[in-house]
Amino acid sequence: MDTTSNKFNISIEYCVPCDYSDYAIKETTSLIKNFQHNINQLALITGSKGVFDIKVDDEIIFSKTVLNRYPNTGELVDLIKEKKGL
Repeated sequence: MDTTSNKFNISIEYCVPCDYSDYAIKETTSLIKNFQHNINQLALITGSKGVFDIKVDDEIIFSKTVLNRYPNTGELVDLIKEKKGL
């Protein structure tokens, strides 16, 4: 199976003062399990002011600031599958 054409970058920016690290780690684990053959780069970015944003190839696909909640279980996986046509 050729997955080189489906490689993408993911970043998770999370609020350090709010200690959102557990959420960031949980989502990182899920994304690695589901997309390890497709991820070119996965970055955890420390932030502040309540941020919890997930980007795929520099496009925000989930923002806690906008939605006022954390992602539901499996939500990021579904969003990425839809965005990347997987």
